Amino acid sequence: MDIYGIGTDIIEIERIKNSLNKNLRLLDKMFSTDELVVLKEKNYKAESVAGNFSAKEAVVKSVGTGLRGFNLRDVQILRNDLNMPIVVPAGKFRDFLEEIDVVDIKVTISHSKKYATATAIALRK
Repeated sequence: MDIYGIGTDIIEIERIKNSLNKNLRLLDKMFSTDELVVLKEKNYKAESVAGNFSAKEAVVKSVGTGLRGFNLRDVQILRNDLNMPIVVPAGKFRDFLEEIDVVDIKVTISHSKKYATATAIALRK
């Protein structure tokens, strides 16, 4: 496999917390049903929401598109059996990855008291 691209993102946790306090329905716009299950297990903590959002941003940067052409909910950040974050593409995002021969995107998420960050590496055949 070859590296197609790398993306990274950082976000202020307080910014996410303020957004959620103003409009909880924002979660439905940003996250798929499966992602909301993961976030519910983490009690919707602002650092968890910020980390997953940052991961989505890092993922789209790793393929060089930003959010052009597909929905943010199509870039799913779920967890495997070891609770590691995994990228599960859906819809138009999955179709786009097939077009550019990206077969996997690795992602890592971290946070401190004030910031959440994520890095993604897109891999192709």
